[in-house]
Amino acid sequence: MRVDLFDFDLPEENIALRPAEPRESARLLVVQPDGEALLTDHRVGDLPSFLRPGDALVFNDTKVIPAQLEGIRRRDGAGGQQVSATLHMRVSPERWKAFAKPGKRIKVGDRISFGHTGEVCLLGTLDATVEEKGEGGEVTLRFDLSGPALDEAIATAGHIPLPPYIAAKRPDDEQDRRDYQTIYAREEGAVAAPTAGLHFTPSLFETLDKAGIERHFVTLHVGAGTFLPVKADDTADHKMHQEIGHVDAVTAGKLNAVRARGGRIVCVGTTSLRLIESAAEADGTIKPWSGATGIFITPGYRFKAVDMLMTNFHLPRSTLFMLVSAFSGLEAMQAAYAHAIETGYRFYSYGDASLLFRKD
Repeated sequence: MRVDLFDFDLPEENIALRPAEPRESARLLVVQPDGEALLTDHRVGDLPSFLRPGDALVFNDTKVIPAQLEGIRRRDGAGGQQVSATLHMRVSPERWKAFAKPGKRIKVGDRISFGHTGEVCLLGTLDATVEEKGEGGEVTLRFDLSGPALDEAIATAGHIPLPPYIAAKRPDDEQDRRDYQTIYAREEGAVAAPTAGLHFTPSLFETLDKAGIERHFVTLHVGAGTFLPVKADDTADHKMHQEIGHVDAVTAGKLNAVRARGGRIVCVGTTSLRLIESAAEADGTIKPWSGATGIFITPGYRFKAVDMLMTNFHLPRSTLFMLVSAFSGLEAMQAAYAHAIETGYRFYSYGDASLLFRKD
């Protein structure tokens, strides 16, 4: 499909720089693709009224790490240039794939000293060697530290990697360390938050429990590639980024039981949807699954297991806007986004949410 079909104009004032407080007070646009899109305006706190006892919410319990690193590139023992690296996928205890800037000037074999203030670890620095170089500024960094020691050093040296549309307007701060994390985050490894989950609070969980709505957790470590623009003119020419995740056997079994008794699978966020659809068989049976998924969902995709999707509002020409257009229909989502912009919904990671019903 032509990528420009997924383009739209978004005024700057619609981009949220901080989340709503309290979280469940954020707006919720409900999209039911029944003929022409049926659009109704609500609040996130109204979510339980759209669910039935026996439905199951599926959350991504990945935890954001402070994966934005600043350092100095050194070559042949000489002093060097400032380098910014955003870690996005761990490939071994001591190796991470990262997006580096300025990417063109970095070469294989370069040494980069991060956290050179002397506050990072016993050695005073967090050093890495550029082991491989890919496209678009991607590099593979082999750190001198490994495992838990590396995790601790990254946590000390790193910053929360705010999305570029926020980082361009303000620096990250201590509030972001709280705001850019779900209340149920558990498995460390994400460099971007599963942002639909940011709306949930203990009180909303309590309301959902009383309504008989199940909660289940899967893990997909969101990578910085989620913010990469689609540069191709046709979706067939776009190479999707990969992300690491898993669905354990117990969770798969419980979700299959939900489906068997007529309950609905409601994914909170596109990350949990992508993972469930990666783990699902053609007949909708969800299997235990672990690995890297590069699933790219565009209109024409036949959804196997997911019935509803709660998600924030996405960037124009993005793979995520393509995904929601596949889920509820391109015309329905074009109408929904036009309505959201006109009525002042807040977009992107810290913004408002939508609740989408699948178009069969």
